[in-house]
Amino acid sequence: MRERVEVSPGLVLRRWAVRDAAPVTAAFADPLMREQTVRPIGSPQDAQEWIAERAAEWEAGSAFAFSVVDGADTVLGQVSVGAVNRRHSVGWVSYWTTAAARGRGVASQACRALARWAFHEAGLFRLELGHRVNNPGSCRVAHAAGFAVEGRQRQKLAYDGIRYDVELHARLATDPEPLAASRQYISTRACT
Repeated sequence: MRERVEVSPGLVLRRWAVRDAAPVTAAFADPLMREQTVRPIGSPQDAQEWIAERAAEWEAGSAFAFSVVDGADTVLGQVSVGAVNRRHSVGWVSYWTTAAARGRGVASQACRALARWAFHEAGLFRLELGHRVNNPGSCRVAHAAGFAVEGRQRQKLAYDGIRYDVELHARLATDPEPLAASRQYISTRACT
């Protein structure tokens, strides 16, 4: 399986590396990102452990995380397929971007590339993802990457004592490839 995927000129998916500890630390210092990990990432040591966990998951075949970088190898975010179930050929997609990369189509382009990689190289048939219903940006990424809405999980997640519904999306290997435009604007009405 390829460990580096050219998405478009100036956008690449590659495996996380030890040299990424500082950008990972900076990314998770963003208040929007703090809830995206099981434990806080507040230091380069925490980031190195997080990167090592991604490498161990890759080697075990249980998850495949890519750093999304630009042409200068600047970390813009992550896309991953985890919770890989080989019996059913299913995986769970997640993604995030740095504050500087948001709103530029980086996540949707990276998710489209990740889906192709997961279907053709990891041998998966079904990819699933979910997002809080109060996150229309994540919903737009899912739609732009070809993930269809399948339902809602009521009050699945809890942050700071508040429970949130999660909208579920999925994409099958047999679904048509979504448009490859660098940016697709999807009405937030399609996202609830």
